[in-house]
Amino acid sequence: MFGLKKSENELENELFKSVYSKTPDYIKNLNLMNFDDEGEFSFILKKEYLKPYNKETNPQGLGLEEWFENYEKEAKVSTAGIRGPQNILNPQDTRFPINLVGIVLATLAKALVAKEKYPNKRIVKVAGCEVRYNSQLFLDAIVRIQAANGIETLVPKERKTIPIWLASFLAFKLDLLGGEYITSSHGISVKNATKDLNCQGSQYLPEESMEFVNKIREIFDIVNKNGEYEIKISAKDNPLINEKALEKYDDGVNLYVEYLKQGVAQDFNLNPIKHMNSKIIVESVGGSAYRTLSKVLNKLEISEKFDWFNKTEDPFFHSIGKYDKTPKGESGFYDYSVDATVISKKSDGSKYFPVIETMDYENKLKNYPLGTVVLITDPDHDRLTVTQIESEGNTEFLKELGVDFIHLGNERILTVFSANQAFLMLMDFEYKQIKNKSHNPKFIIKTTASALSWDEWAKHNGVKVINVPVGFKEIANIMKKTELKLKNFPNEEIIIDDVLQNPINIGVNPRLLFAGEESGGMIMGTLDLIESQHGRKAIAMREKSATEAIIVASALIAKLEQENKTLSQNLEEVFDHNKIKAKYDTRVDIAYYNESEPDIDKLKSDKFLGEQKRTQNDIFYLSMAIALKKGCIDLNGIKNILNDKFKSDDLDFDDLKSVKFVGDGTYFEFENKFIEIRPSGTDAKTKAYGGGADKFEIEKYANILGNYNGERTNLHKELIPQEIYEKCKEFALDDYLKFVEKDANNETFEIPEYDF
Repeated sequence: MFGLKKSENELENELFKSVYSKTPDYIKNLNLMNFDDEGEFSFILKKEYLKPYNKETNPQGLGLEEWFENYEKEAKVSTAGIRGPQNILNPQDTRFPINLVGIVLATLAKALVAKEKYPNKRIVKVAGCEVRYNSQLFLDAIVRIQAANGIETLVPKERKTIPIWLASFLAFKLDLLGGEYITSSHGISVKNATKDLNCQGSQYLPEESMEFVNKIREIFDIVNKNGEYEIKISAKDNPLINEKALEKYDDGVNLYVEYLKQGVAQDFNLNPIKHMNSKIIVESVGGSAYRTLSKVLNKLEISEKFDWFNKTEDPFFHSIGKYDKTPKGESGFYDYSVDATVISKKSDGSKYFPVIETMDYENKLKNYPLGTVVLITDPDHDRLTVTQIESEGNTEFLKELGVDFIHLGNERILTVFSANQAFLMLMDFEYKQIKNKSHNPKFIIKTTASALSWDEWAKHNGVKVINVPVGFKEIANIMKKTELKLKNFPNEEIIIDDVLQNPINIGVNPRLLFAGEESGGMIMGTLDLIESQHGRKAIAMREKSATEAIIVASALIAKLEQENKTLSQNLEEVFDHNKIKAKYDTRVDIAYYNESEPDIDKLKSDKFLGEQKRTQNDIFYLSMAIALKKGCIDLNGIKNILNDKFKSDDLDFDDLKSVKFVGDGTYFEFENKFIEIRPSGTDAKTKAYGGGADKFEIEKYANILGNYNGERTNLHKELIPQEIYEKCKEFALDDYLKFVEKDANNETFEIPEYDF
């Protein structure tokens, strides 16, 4: 069933060989369930499977209890689906976080929860995937298990790829109970994940995930009691696996285009694009964006204005982000992901973009003129990176502006705008486009890790800002809170608490202008509320969409072409006209292990040690924020701790204004900058963010604070009570849940009478 794959790509072949050689024979010989069998069959979950493998005493062991322990841990804190590495050659390998057995168990548990909540109802969900290894297998497993449990699933024709935002949109627009989407966004090739979508089309919040996690535990209890548990899998052609419902909407594209025409794809944005002289390039990393986006552009009658890189779907992502050496220069496969904005350092200390350097732009762009824009989108097509070809003579201007770039040769460079910079331009442009078309007060939702310039821009324009923790589900949660108040108090001012503990008055009958995060995901609101087929209303969709970003970006590019200006010149104007001081931003990604390591035992060991380093770094700062909130220390005490520790690194904390826990990280607010230290919830990584008026300064602070090993200093021990230090994660979780639950929109979803 599974074995060593072969590729025409030499680097991918090396990956396959490495994975195959590190996979033990007992895993290679597993044949737990055969989805090549197109008829009905059952998978018998045995008690032996729950315990660890032992050649002598438990040769059937799969270690599912250990798998579940880690799965449960991630479900409590996950920001973007329950994700992790997989054995790309042997997806039944339960030693990895993502595996076929785990997908089956989670799907069954979600199905059982849904049936308990909605007995004797027609339950309908949507399911889709992008192009990652084993995605089609996982999709097949999900829809067949749901069908076996009486749940209908809408899938694209021939179960082809669709973007995450389209699955999310359909869940809301068609009033479905939710959806399942298989992706790990812009993560490395060997990673995968399931993003669970609720009836709103937004990703599950932790309490929603815990409902089905608890159901898995119940199943394990039955297995331990009875020795086994039967899981039924339907036939592949079961009528509850419904391709026809979406086919009449062209897999949902027709409905989405109607929605776009209410928002960003109105004539005032489309007409300038139609009259452009130059071409915009779309870089479809992994290829799966092409199938849907090309249809959208065609239906909007602007497709001829775009050229494409990478139309063909490829789970190795056309080698983008892949190297045969680690960052330390050691031989071995290494994957930087497909996040085009990732910045690394060479041995001489100089910065470079490791992902973009694998895109061969020196070659691919040589015949395109100055001013050409390349829009880079990821495999599930929710994130966008904006780049533009400029003259090498502009380098000093770009350095002063804070825009990074790479050299293309022939006196040409490619500017690479951070999402903070690109989205600032897009919200500014869209606001000007709609400003006189609506008198409703406008607001934006942003993550705390996103640019300070967004807050400054909003203040200058009288637009309110709601800050939230990282993750688009947090943004969606604020949308739903706002909608509940719009529904219940249509003529009253709406006040929403942000995660910085500020009540934000967004006015009477407000409209969302923009929602986004620094990692490249954004959505725009509409002037009129969006309505589902059965009457639910929303201020915006629940998932970030690179298609929306591409349309707004293209309209801006068309306008700048008419004015003979570059995007960098436009950025300077936005800074100047809006009196923005905090022009610069930075993000430092600190990974404590090689995620691409094919030896799962080494991977787990390295990850475990890395998690300890990550956590020690985290609680050094978090304990200060919690102690300050509880009144155990004052701000001067925190300044003393930080000055004592980092004075030798030339860091000064005298102008520190506040230290706050912001849902998933510790936020340091200064007079003219912010620094946020955020640990990954379940991975051995730390992310350090910064924004402010001095690029060198925020980079220095983010690097030093992010890379600190977290060892407690004597002054830290003296001023931060031991109990606070030991329990700060528990206190932080309590604070986060209070933020999520205050004014929460917990309206019960009612299943409608469907007309398909």
